[in-house]
Amino acid sequence: MKKLTVLMLGWEFPPNNQGGLGVACQGIITSLLKKGINIILALPYMPDNTYMHNCKIIACDTIGSLKLKKIPSLLQPYLTSDSYRQRNSRHGKIASLYGHTIFEEIMRYKQIITQLTQEEQFDIIHAHDWMTIQAGMSTKAINTKPLLFHIHATEFDRTGGNSVNSHVYAIEKYGMEGADKVITVSNFTKQKIINHYNINPAKISVIHNGISHQENTEIPFQKELHKPIVLFLGRITLQKGPDYFVRAAKKILNYRPDITFVIAGSGDMEPHIIEEVAALGIADKVLFTGHLRGTAIDRIYQMANVFVMPSVSEPFGLTPLEAMTYGTPTIISKQSGVSEVINHCFKVDFWDIDQIANQILAILDYSELANELSKNGKQEVQKINWEETADQCIRLYKQTLEII
Repeated sequence: MKKLTVLMLGWEFPPNNQGGLGVACQGIITSLLKKGINIILALPYMPDNTYMHNCKIIACDTIGSLKLKKIPSLLQPYLTSDSYRQRNSRHGKIASLYGHTIFEEIMRYKQIITQLTQEEQFDIIHAHDWMTIQAGMSTKAINTKPLLFHIHATEFDRTGGNSVNSHVYAIEKYGMEGADKVITVSNFTKQKIINHYNINPAKISVIHNGISHQENTEIPFQKELHKPIVLFLGRITLQKGPDYFVRAAKKILNYRPDITFVIAGSGDMEPHIIEEVAALGIADKVLFTGHLRGTAIDRIYQMANVFVMPSVSEPFGLTPLEAMTYGTPTIISKQSGVSEVINHCFKVDFWDIDQIANQILAILDYSELANELSKNGKQEVQKINWEETADQCIRLYKQTLEII
């Protein structure tokens, strides 16, 4: 029987990733390869990016094969129109080779993908999020192959529903309407797409994310701080709710000044959050680590006594799974997809800073509660993996190919 070949269109991949989309792509691709699926992976590439040389894609027991397509482009994870212009200006004369705006660059990227893929043989196209869907639609039209549009986040998630970019929204809607199937990472996101994009529910398949347990090995260390640590880890953006985290911290510190709050990550809201921490008078109790990678992430999860994800709108949310893998008691926003797959944690509305504060204090004050959340949460996430995600993708590939 002929092996299935998938053209995978992504726009970030570890270690050059800023969020969960790259981690998800890595988990899905690695598992698909193990199951004998051939992958042609297209990624934006610039000489100042290192992931083409360092990305860990293929496991030693891989059965399928991978072909990597390096697409010269200024596209980077989580670019906005303003940050793209800044990136473009830093490249001087070479910038004239690329689009002047992010939307021009996406169209140029589409043309390159379309040309390259005419030289390849594949059965189905799997495109991730809005930056790749124009290329996916063009490739579908020219190669007459079915297209799956995998939604990891919508413009409504990234903006919290405020100041939605109409151009990005139009691209997302165009892709959802034109794709043969739409994949969402949660029922939470599926409902958002039905409500805001008017997409037929029958066209949408929910495939939850997984987690790579073999990478989350415990690292021996000595805790430098002899105080409780409460951790926020993620992009410091409106979507992730860091402002609610620091406001809850202020309430807690009025009662428990011995607690240290750690904000691990970077993002466009970082200067604002630093200013807010100072204005709240808690600058000596809040540590900013910047963006962490590799073993530094493993270490901070193990150091934390409580992990908090107060996201305003989280299509899935991989960080709670990572934290629970290390037995870290976890609090998550009810406005998240991951809340559909885990139960041994506290769930709270992102805006309810009183309840967030109460739950943090309950975990820190009652060791039996903390131990139960730690033990049961760690057991629960052992059942969640990328292999099941890949199996569901393969079933959808075959179902789509039979229909077309």
